[in-house]
Amino acid sequence: MPTRVPTAQDTVSDVVRWAAFSCVLVPVVLVGYGTSLAGAAGTAIGLAAVTGACRVLLRRSERGAAQLRRATAPTPHHVRHGRAGAGDRRGGRHAGGNKPVD
Repeated sequence: MPTRVPTAQDTVSDVVRWAAFSCVLVPVVLVGYGTSLAGAAGTAIGLAAVTGACRVLLRRSERGAAQLRRATAPTPHHVRHGRAGAGDRRGGRHAGGNKPVD
């Protein structure tokens, strides 16, 4: 049976799902240990705010990574109009690497 590789979308969804579960579980545990309902509600609101902010940042990071992948993806030869890629077979002296010229 082939193993499915999780995508970034799946990973972000899993993180957000577990964070939402924690937003419910933590206040219930706090009330169970004797914390006031107001204190538990405040904790739940704080956790929900942090979860929302993390979700926004994760989605933004995911979009940025997708844009970076698209920008660095090699383009097909016919799209480049016959031009060589960056540094491919261009003239000049390349034997010395990145050594400074005296």
